[in-house]
Formats: sequence, C-alpha cells, structure tokens
Amino acid sequence: MREGFKIKNLRWYIAIVLTFATAINYLDRQTLPVVISQLQKEFSITETQFAALNSLFLLSYAIMYAGGGRIADWLGTRLGYSIMMVWWSLSCMAQGLVNGFRGLATFRFMLGVGEGGSFPTSAKGVSEWFPARERSIAFGMFNTGSSIGAVMAPPLLALIVVLLSWRWVFIISGAVGLLWAVLWLFFYRLPKNHPNITEEESHLILNSQEEERELDITRQTQRVKWISLFSYREVWCLLVVKFLTDSVWFFYIFWLPKYLTDTRGFNIQEIGYYAWIPYAAAGFGSMFGGWLSSFLMKRGLTLNASRKVALGISAALMPVAALIVPSPTGLAIVFISIAFLGHQFWSVIIQTLPADLYPQGTVGSVAGLIGASGSFGAMIFAMIVGFILENYHSYGPIFITVSLLHPISFGLILLMIRSISPLKVFANNKH
Repeated sequence: MREGFKIKNLRWYIAIVLTFATAINYLDRQTLPVVISQLQKEFSITETQFAALNSLFLLSYAIMYAGGGRIADWLGTRLGYSIMMVWWSLSCMAQGLVNGFRGLATFRFMLGVGEGGSFPTSAKGVSEWFPARERSIAFGMFNTGSSIGAVMAPPLLALIVVLLSWRWVFIISGAVGLLWAVLWLFFYRLPKNHPNITEEESHLILNSQEEERELDITRQTQRVKWISLFSYREVWCLLVVKFLTDSVWFFYIFWLPKYLTDTRGFNIQEIGYYAWIPYAAAGFGSMFGGWLSSFLMKRGLTLNASRKVALGISAALMPVAALIVPSPTGLAIVFISIAFLGHQFWSVIIQTLPADLYPQGTVGSVAGLIGASGSFGAMIFAMIVGFILENYHSYGPIFITVSLLHPISFGLILLMIRSISPLKVFANNKH
C-alpha cells in the first residue's frame, strides 16, 4: 500500500480481509455438497462414494491443518496464507474439469490440502494484530466468514447450475480465491512493519503483546518442539473436544443439501431458496459468541469465566438436533438453524483458546493440531454416516448423536482445563 498513508484501526481491516478468506474457503468446500445431486445422476456416485469424497477432503484437511499451522509459524502469515489460497483455488477449479469419481477424489483431496491451513493461519494473524481482550471479537469476525461463504453458496451455486452448468460452479468459485491472494500479498504486514498503521495503534498492539509476555517470563515467542505440545493436558483436552464437535459441523455442511433433497424432497432451486438460512444463523452465532465473551470480560469476569460461560451457553443449544427428524420441514429448518448457531457460537470460543493459553510463537502449531484432530474426527464420522445411510436409510440416529457431542465436550473442558489463562511453555519441555 502507499507509503505514509495511515489507516485508523487498521487491525479491523485485517480482520475483514481474513473474514473474506474464510468466506471463500467455505464457498469452495460447499461446491460439491450443493451439486452432488447433479453429479450422482451424471457419474452414478453412491452414498458411500459421496462419504469417501468428504473423507478424502477431511483427511488432507486434517493433515494440512496441523502442518499449515507449522507452515504459518515458519513462512509467516503473509506468504503462508497466499500459497495456501492459490493451491486450494486451483484445486477447486480443477474439479470442474473431471469426468468421474476418480478425478473428483483427486482434486477434492488437493482442495483439503490447501484449505486445511486457513484457520490456524487466521488464528496466527489475529494473535499478531489483536490484544487479548479483542481477540474473541476478531475470531468471531473471521469465523463469521464461514457463514457468509456458506450463506452465499446455496443460492449462488444453484444459480450458476441453472444458468451455466455444474462445472462452472467449481471454476468460478476457485477464481475468486486467486483474486484474494493478490489482495493479501498487497495488504498484509506485521504491525511493526506495516507502512499504513498509525503510531497510536502500533503502540496499542505492541504494548499489549509486551504485557502478555510480562505475565510470565517463560511465556516467550520462542518455538517449542512440536512433539512436546502433546505433554500438555490442555492440548489433549482441545484435541478430544475438536475431534467430537467438528464431526457435527462437517456433517451439517456436507449433508444438509443432500438431507433436504433426499428426505424433504427439495430440488436445486429450493435448496438455493432455503439452505442459506441455517448458515445465516451460524453467522449470528459466530459474532454473538465472540462479542459475549469480550463483553463479559469488560464487565469484570475473568478470561476463564467469560470463555466458559460462553461455551456452556452454546453447548446447551445443541440438543435441539434430536428434534429435527420428527418435525415438519419448516420447524426442522428452525432446529437446524439453532444447531448451526450453537456450533459456531461454540467454535469461535474454541478457536480463541490456543491464543489464550499459549505464547504467540506456538499459537499456529497448537491451532493446527486441534484443527487436524477435528478433521480426523469428521472424516471418521463421515464414513459412519455414509454406512448408515447406505444400509439403513435413516438420519434419525445421526441427528441424535450430533445432539449430544457438544454437552459431552463442555464437561471435558470443565474437568481438564481448570483455568483458561496463559500457560508456562518451556522450549526444553520441563514444566
């Protein structure tokens, strides 16, 4: 950007750009679920094969979620995110050129490789630009991008199918990501190096980071050995929690259009009309979750209390999923929307925890590890869902299962993370 031109509150513009990245991420991953009915007709894809496509995406997504966080710590947020975005955008476009299941499987796997690093890299960007008291709001913003992308996907992609064909769904969606990568390279720098940051904001960010370092002399930006992270009880808790609850989210985003088609009789136009509603609720949940936690801190609650209150409220919303199958269509969409809201409310707080618990030089790696765990959980759950639908043709036991996983996970957090506060992290792993 032009040298000397100062932008007030530049950190919030950074958060907006990260929000767009997450929106593109979810637009690209929603391409297959929205057009799967067309692909099943053209390529005779079975329920098990659809589950396999989702699991292949989640497998590479999980691997790269862990590796992507490490790459972000190594290459830096600016270059690392640009490479990831270009990779997954080209992979998305390539899906529009395939002629069968194998081609879809190949490029769906490659899509996951690129997309997997998105969230840990965004988490690192937030930790670089935001004080602790504002992080949950910033996390809420970029996490809301998932809902923006998912809200846009059903009507936009359905329109492309009607006007052009299913192939253009992948090509157009991927092209958007390439444009974002150019913007990111042009716009992003660290606060201390950004030519457009005001002196006031620079002091605010750098002083906040200095205060965090002074909370404990051992809480430095040094990198610890990746394997040593597994020695922390808090990491194990977050690994299990993400393993369980991400299964719920990926089930919803991959199977919702198909559920509406198979069980509720929706066609592609009706999916475009109605499937965006739960994602809009998810966006509200994202922003409200981030706002509530920050609001509670401003009202005097500790970091620990504010995070756990928000997590408890969100977990309490999730059991409504058990009511989806026996309800009429209109009410079922209401219950699905509440579940979407509850999960994203939950998700924004969970994604904030690595930055709350660990030093800046380790945030990307911790976020990557727990994100990978979530994707592995979702991958396994996807195969279970495919098996149940292929053999028993019933969504009932699936929705009952997903209604319980967040309350169980909240109980684990209460037991295993007694205080959400900065941890002592040692490079030599003696703690």
